[in-house]
Amino acid sequence: MSTILRLSLPLTLWLASFSAVYGLHGLLCSSRWTGPDGRWPLIAAALLALALQGALLALIATRRWPEPEPTLHRTSLILAVAAFVGTGWTLMPVAFVSHCL
Repeated sequence: MSTILRLSLPLTLWLASFSAVYGLHGLLCSSRWTGPDGRWPLIAAALLALALQGALLALIATRRWPEPEPTLHRTSLILAVAAFVGTGWTLMPVAFVSHCL
């Protein structure tokens, strides 16, 4: 896999999951939503985002994508850890805060 993709994929996945979960939150809080309580789909989407970030972190950490330069591998691992922590931190309000204020 190319080095640029390895370096940019964790933060891109964080950005996409953040946008998707809070877009879903806006949809579920709108007056057009007629379905059941929307808290469980939000929690499921947040857990799915964390699972994807964890899988990507494990994939990078186990060196399944060989990188000839150890500094680039270390940098991609640091970015993957930062994206995993960032995903957990930014999606935490979904689980702990009231659904629609």
